[in-house]
Amino acid sequence: MSKFIKSNTLLLLIFVFIGCAPSNPEKIVPDKATFLALGDSYTIGESVPENMRWPVQLVDKLNSNGYDFAEPTIIATTGWTTAELQQGIIDANPSKDFDLVSLLIGVNNQYRGYDFGIYEKELPELVSQAIEFAGGDTSRVFMVSIPNYGVTPFGQSRGEDKIRAELLEYDAYAAELASEFGIPFFNITPISEKAKTDASYIASDELHPSGKMYSEWVDLMLPEVISLIEGQ
Repeated sequence: MSKFIKSNTLLLLIFVFIGCAPSNPEKIVPDKATFLALGDSYTIGESVPENMRWPVQLVDKLNSNGYDFAEPTIIATTGWTTAELQQGIIDANPSKDFDLVSLLIGVNNQYRGYDFGIYEKELPELVSQAIEFAGGDTSRVFMVSIPNYGVTPFGQSRGEDKIRAELLEYDAYAAELASEFGIPFFNITPISEKAKTDASYIASDELHPSGKMYSEWVDLMLPEVISLIEGQ
């Protein structure tokens, strides 16, 4: 039985099963659906409460739409590059049966001034791993663009135009790669740029997104994520 059966339908089936079951049946508890989020500070939600992290907000929105997801599994740490995420994955050793897997990575490669070729080499490896953690099913995987931190007070002090140009190069490659793998790519960059004129989109550290911004990311993602779920 699919984990994605909506709760009202699932309850009806449970009641029918109970009515037809023999006495003292073995207790059956439906599995919750699972979501693995891979990334860096933008995925772990630096400087926002845990309930405002976008993977947590996405699960909350899915559950409010009648699905039954467990709390997301997050493999992400502030400051991670692509290579550090790869090592974090090795350390965490996640299972290979997640119902949804997301990937958002690369900003720290850009921030540290790494050669772009490193991203070109390691991002495909991470996408392949993400697909592996989704049981080899590309329809369970999606990617997210890197927000433009150049518009934040911190970013403006380091050169807004240069940051934006470099991140657009990163995102263009990631979007092309997503297309090659046949997985959705959510471009949240325009939402991130609202922070240039509205401080409510920035966390208290004047660098990372606020919970409000993450909410708008989730609103953008939600319809297609639901489509992915319904297609499984």
